[in-house]
Amino acid sequence: MPQNTDYEASTTENQAKAYRKRLNAWAITRIVPNMEPVIVARFRTRSDADGYLRHLRQVIPNTTFEIIVDYQRDEVVI
Repeated sequence: MPQNTDYEASTTENQAKAYRKRLNAWAITRIVPNMEPVIVARFRTRSDADGYLRHLRQVIPNTTFEIIVDYQRDEVVI
């Protein structure tokens, strides 16, 4: 069966990059006073983020961490 080669490769490549960015929607941030939050890790599921957050709180008990939804949107060029 012949392959369909009548497509634009760059469109497929851009779609794959956009999909990859949507995969890791959950992030753990470290809250530091008088500074912007620092993203420590990104996860695909909320339960994975919760588990790693429990681990971080045991390993580094005197630091504040939060789980956020991180959409990583592309910058708009005008």
